[in-house]
Amino acid sequence: MQIAIDGPAGAGKSSVAKEVACRMNLKCLDTGAMYRAITYKALKENIDINDGKKLSELVRKCNMEIDYHKERGTLIILDGEDVTEKIRSPEVNHHVSLVAKIPELRKELVLLQKKVAEKSGGIVMEGRDIGTNVLTGADFKFFLYADIKERAKRRWLEMKAKENNVLLDEILEEIAMRDRIDQEREESPLRIAPGAHVIDTTPYSLAEVVELVLEYIRNGQKTKN
Repeated sequence: MQIAIDGPAGAGKSSVAKEVACRMNLKCLDTGAMYRAITYKALKENIDINDGKKLSELVRKCNMEIDYHKERGTLIILDGEDVTEKIRSPEVNHHVSLVAKIPELRKELVLLQKKVAEKSGGIVMEGRDIGTNVLTGADFKFFLYADIKERAKRRWLEMKAKENNVLLDEILEEIAMRDRIDQEREESPLRIAPGAHVIDTTPYSLAEVVELVLEYIRNGQKTKN
């Protein structure tokens, strides 16, 4: 089974995907973590994040291992280093959408994402273009969204829990910028996949959203591709 979950930053995709995968005994891939890993590597090595050719070369040269842990979710090992936590830094947050809009880079990572799905034996994959570009034939497609203020609050609480001192207004501004970049980029912009189940997560808890997703799956309400 293949389940695609798309949506903007802070809509709850990662948490929902992780829990649904756990409940259904499927693997889970947070594709955003892959873009974050390349962003982290590019910033660390002072590579121009607007240079598609250099970013593509970086993907081909580095050794990115992707694993799944039921408690930690998607694990990213980059050139032997576990960068799972490091790629969630404010600096990476600020630059990742700029990196992710580069067409050459997206093509490289989409190929890798498709290979992961093929070998998975069943997967829940989340990101910005999963239903529209990566898993176009997924059994179930979902699009999660929420009010931007609610999304900013969620991200702020998440960062605060990790002792990152950031202001709520700064996160709100950053998410608005990421939304704009994701929706306007040339290569695979953020869109609702045809037939996807659309869920506004604003008024719901994580557990409630997970139940909504599982209900669609239990009822066999597959996406008509």
